[in-house]
Amino acid sequence: MTVTQKQPITYAKMKGIVTFLSALLKGKKVGFSHLLHKVVSSQQHLDTQKLLLRRSKLRKQEEEKVASSSADTEASQMKSSDFEYLKVIGSGSFGKVLLARHRKQGGYYAVKVLQKQTIIKRREQRHVMVERSVLLKGLDHPFLVGLHFSFQTPIALYFVLDYVNGGELFYHLQKDGSFPEPRAAFYAAEMATALGYLHSLNIVYRDLKLENILLDSDGHVMLTDFGLCKEDVAAGEIMYTICGTPEYLAPEVLQGHPYTSAVDWWGLGVVLFEMLCGLPPFFSNSKAEMFENILRAPLQLPDGLSESAQSLLQGLLERDVSQRLGQSLDIEELQEHPFFTSINWDDLVARKITPPFIPNVTGPCDISCIDPEFTLQPVPAFVTRRDEAAAASEAFLGFSYMKAAEYVAAEPVS
Repeated sequence: MTVTQKQPITYAKMKGIVTFLSALLKGKKVGFSHLLHKVVSSQQHLDTQKLLLRRSKLRKQEEEKVASSSADTEASQMKSSDFEYLKVIGSGSFGKVLLARHRKQGGYYAVKVLQKQTIIKRREQRHVMVERSVLLKGLDHPFLVGLHFSFQTPIALYFVLDYVNGGELFYHLQKDGSFPEPRAAFYAAEMATALGYLHSLNIVYRDLKLENILLDSDGHVMLTDFGLCKEDVAAGEIMYTICGTPEYLAPEVLQGHPYTSAVDWWGLGVVLFEMLCGLPPFFSNSKAEMFENILRAPLQLPDGLSESAQSLLQGLLERDVSQRLGQSLDIEELQEHPFFTSINWDDLVARKITPPFIPNVTGPCDISCIDPEFTLQPVPAFVTRRDEAAAASEAFLGFSYMKAAEYVAAEPVS
């Protein structure tokens, strides 16, 4: 559909115009042969972040004891027919996300089902395995979706994840138009702690956008979809791959320059601007114009924003990476910013702060906050086939996993 400038255009329509650009950019992995100097900067974190990191390492050691005892044979402990698939609650390039109930335990999960053939055809095996790895490392953070099981059938891969039914932040922003500053500050602070935690594990997220930010039933943020993450990136180290969603791309990524974890703080700036103003800061329905805006257009801040909000947005959306807020001391720089004066960061991570908005959901089967664009889709037939779990294929060795605490309880139904 062609959209002319004379027609009124909604935010949802604008988002739709550039959806295809994500797939386009993901297909353009650009490598650079020249070696540039590494930027070395000190990185400090709150005691709460260090505690979470230690807990994560201990948990991972416990998980590995179970995993190593069976390598990929734990797939035999889990198969697709162990779940009843109720509704489609999300959709992506390689498959669907489904609300599912474990037939024996009765618990509800979000099951991300990816078709192997499509993944292999597009050469995305590495991203799938990175997502699995990051999911394991993020188990102990309150604002990251966690992994319970992963297994494979002859035709598909299954991630069994925390079920979060408060809806995408994108969905709620569509309904409200924009958020008041206290609400936006709360969400931005929870996102920042999740990003800071990933950075403390030498992981760069690289795909922060409203569609990847969920609300749980209590109103807390949960980041999901870790397929574009980059692991083993120490503080100040550089990356080269062009990836992400067009309107959220940092200028250094768009230009093909080497970049650091500071791209996540640019992404947070875009999301914060979007929450406060209703649109991304440099958005245009012309791809070329939008990219030009990201690279060169002055940041236009609307009237009505507080001085602290303007200061934070200017700091996060700084094109000069060396001057960008978060580049030197990561999350600690954000925690000291006046925009977050009302936030007690220890209480935030402990989920002791009451969210400013609580989704009106009555229970796990209440999907009223999930976009009907997903829930009206039929559950794919291949998902419900009673395939036995497959031995690990060469393309996905080590994919299968079972959370230690659920190892015994999750015995398959005969």
